[in-house]
Amino acid sequence: MSTQTHVERVMAGVGGLMPLGGIDGLAEPIQRSWTRCINQHKLHPGSAVVAHVESQSRLRECRGQIEEYLHVARAGMEQLYKCVAGLGYVLLLADSEGVTIDYIGDDSADHALRRGGLHLGANWREEYGGTNGIGTCLIEQQPFVCHRDDHFFWSNTSLSCVTTPLFDPEGQFLGVLDVSALSAPVSRETSQLALGLTTMHGRMIEDANFMRHFADRWVLRLATAGALADVASDLMLALDNDGIVVGANSGARRRLRTAAEWRSDNADIIGRPIADLFRDPMDALSRLRKPHASHDRAVLVTTDFVSYYGSLVPPRTQARTASMATAVASPSVTPTREHVLDRLAGDDRHMQRVLDQAKRLVNKRINVLIQGETGTGKEVFARAMHEASARADKPFVAINCAAIPESLIESELFGYTAGTFTGARAKGMKGLIQQSDGGTLFLDEIGDMPLSLQTRLLRVLSEREVLPLGSDKPIAIDLTVIAASHRDLRRQIAAGTFREDLYYRLCGATMALPALRERQDREYIINHLLREESAKLNARPWLQDRALAQLISYSWPGNVRELRNVLRYAVAMSDGEGVFIEHLPADLLAANAVPQAVTSVPATTFADEPVEPMSIASVAPVHAEPELPAAPPLPMKTQPLVTALRRNKWNISAAAAELGMCRTTLYRQMKRYGITPPTHW
Repeated sequence: MSTQTHVERVMAGVGGLMPLGGIDGLAEPIQRSWTRCINQHKLHPGSAVVAHVESQSRLRECRGQIEEYLHVARAGMEQLYKCVAGLGYVLLLADSEGVTIDYIGDDSADHALRRGGLHLGANWREEYGGTNGIGTCLIEQQPFVCHRDDHFFWSNTSLSCVTTPLFDPEGQFLGVLDVSALSAPVSRETSQLALGLTTMHGRMIEDANFMRHFADRWVLRLATAGALADVASDLMLALDNDGIVVGANSGARRRLRTAAEWRSDNADIIGRPIADLFRDPMDALSRLRKPHASHDRAVLVTTDFVSYYGSLVPPRTQARTASMATAVASPSVTPTREHVLDRLAGDDRHMQRVLDQAKRLVNKRINVLIQGETGTGKEVFARAMHEASARADKPFVAINCAAIPESLIESELFGYTAGTFTGARAKGMKGLIQQSDGGTLFLDEIGDMPLSLQTRLLRVLSEREVLPLGSDKPIAIDLTVIAASHRDLRRQIAAGTFREDLYYRLCGATMALPALRERQDREYIINHLLREESAKLNARPWLQDRALAQLISYSWPGNVRELRNVLRYAVAMSDGEGVFIEHLPADLLAANAVPQAVTSVPATTFADEPVEPMSIASVAPVHAEPELPAAPPLPMKTQPLVTALRRNKWNISAAAAELGMCRTTLYRQMKRYGITPPTHW
């Protein structure tokens, strides 16, 4: 479609002279957006549009505001990207201001993606990008497809954008998950497939974050299919001990608002007793306290006669003590500088050689180049070298050379003096290189640095001084440089995209980190990261043997970063009670089926107890006891201990309280009789 034809189509659509084509239900949002672009933002559809990119400091500010949420969102994005990468899509996560704060894409198309604005720091609000997936979703706050000539600007009509809004656990609009393609086919069918996947993963991200946020509350999970109530809930409610709704996910807010209106004019479900939303809910919750509840689902019926199967998850943090939390998080002693490096690997010979080399170099004035695939932990390794050195109390400044927009990288790295350019800070700005004075400068993805800046960086390394923009007086600096790249820099030298003299300045020593699939200490890494992620969510770092077997044998194309994201997702989905095979992402299980290594026997069940008048606080954990490997026979005198532990899902504090003893005594008796948690058999 020519520019003139597109302009005429937009003008006709805004004037109501021509109906918009496209998917039913999405034509009106597009027309509303076109109208805003012309009447409110004073844009012209034929204008050449250039991506509006925020500064690196602004990007850091945006990311910092929702840092905790980013961890869960990244895990969901990794899973979604595996589904759409083969279709040529990239993934963007934008905040509520339209700023792209996370990104997953194809490195080979990096330059084209940056030019098209599909990268970190790009702001896609309608006043900058016209009608587009992210900007229009910010306003419409509903799943949205902006396909090709749905875009306002003609220069964007090759794009196809599929988005879904994201909400925080309190129901506040948080941002947008976007799947975009630089060049999309004319047909919309592929966009419809991407819309379904994007919406599904958006809800998964929301629900995982909901469980993390309400770890100290009862969570009622509701599904139209009983078998999926534990893993794929349609609705989720967080309840306090009196049965008052204190949180609701997006599905519950949409669906149960109707049920709330059934009883009164106030449609807000937060702060309402659960009895306002369901018919006789306490009877159903009483059934959910029984050990066999996961097999015999209780049904809850809304006040407008819609039935859901229920699953009740107890608070995951109420019985935890400070000492238990500390034990899970890390050893109680402060790591020595040597320990900082030692904790990066187990008994893998390759990694041990690299660590020995690092220990010898940490206090030498030698620049280091770290090479390895994406996700192998190059920044973690660099930070550990810094912390193990005598510079540990000095700044560690990390710069991702691939993430800083080319137009800003010079001012971000070298800084500038007052009045250097329009929009500059009144007092100027100290560059990142100068900020690392006395410490360590980490240059990640150094292979993506523009050639023009490689020359200036070479001077910094040679002369040990930096010249801010607008200044004629260099500033002396003292720093050690650690650079990293997943690219083959020698090939880039041969291709003329990387300076050979800079390469030899950087690689005083070269360290190659092996891919995770090549390492012999995968079990050590899995357990180490599991402890870290469990501590963040106040969960128990248990791992079922079958789940461990899956994790060890998986090929890990995303390396340690992918492993961390998988464990973060699994811990979030496990409700804090230990990671079992069903908590691992479905695509990991499908890609790497592992036969069951042990013979399992059904968990012991208990006779039903009389149902007493109850508050939510009296409801027992929802999940039936997982299948356990056969354990060694125990003396009869241990039966009360085992029974109490199983009834309380191996929560030591809760079991000790039931038995009328202190935790120390229970631990001592468990050790005496060889009683261990199920995932330790």
